[in-house]
Amino acid sequence: MRDDHRELRLFLHLAHTLNFGRTSLDCHVSPATLTRTVQRLEADLGHRLFDRGPRGVALTAEGHRFRAYAVQALELWRAYREEHPDPAELTGHLTVFATVTACQALLPDLLAPFRTDHPQVRLGLRTGDAAAALARLDEGEVDVAVAGIPARLPEPLVSRTVAVTELVLVTAWERPDPGLDGPFVLPHRGLVREAADRWFRARGQVPEVVCEPDGHEGLLTLVALGCGTGVVPRLVLEHSAVRDRLSVVPADPPPERFPIGLCVRRTDLRRPLVAALWSLTSA
Repeated sequence: MRDDHRELRLFLHLAHTLNFGRTSLDCHVSPATLTRTVQRLEADLGHRLFDRGPRGVALTAEGHRFRAYAVQALELWRAYREEHPDPAELTGHLTVFATVTACQALLPDLLAPFRTDHPQVRLGLRTGDAAAALARLDEGEVDVAVAGIPARLPEPLVSRTVAVTELVLVTAWERPDPGLDGPFVLPHRGLVREAADRWFRARGQVPEVVCEPDGHEGLLTLVALGCGTGVVPRLVLEHSAVRDRLSVVPADPPPERFPIGLCVRRTDLRRPLVAALWSLTSA
């Protein structure tokens, strides 16, 4: 079935990234198609939605208003499409966001019971940087996110823990003197970076940070190349293609443990598809 709201989804993704190249890549459309989509929306609305200048792309005031409308419109459309008198015959589309590691390590077991009970539901899967997971969920781009759980979850969201993993320090196995003095390769942002920063502060250490990649998988590649010592969830290390080139560096005390949860918008628990998946996870 044709997705009648694809233009809204493209707009919302671009409103989040403010980067035409990134949205084009993530949404599998050409830059020309994305540009035409925005131009068509702006022509229909009679307003510019984005300012494009030497400093980059920014939402206009009308763009902010239209983003609020687009989120609400997609919410109402999903609720309408999913309404069905028999939960055993649910249909519709459920979009899940997870990192590459979570796709490999967690989603098969997490989604298998849902897939068995509701085979007519179409599952969509978005992957990307773990640090962007909750933002994509909060802004309505996806229905469910499997992501690290912060100490304070944003009020519109709820979560259930599906795994707990250690944070470990890793370095290239042939590095002669790994130690804990650096240099370090740390995530550019996100919960792992925040946990690493807290660990360094507790040690009274100001780390020499030489690389700040977006994703944990890319971080391990840089560590394997000898760029420095990294901090990652053990779950990521265990499923990494370069794990045989890495060694764990003992730390006492170690960084804090890292909970991973199934996260949804609180209001979406009334939606049959989200409620069905939620009911199949342990409380």
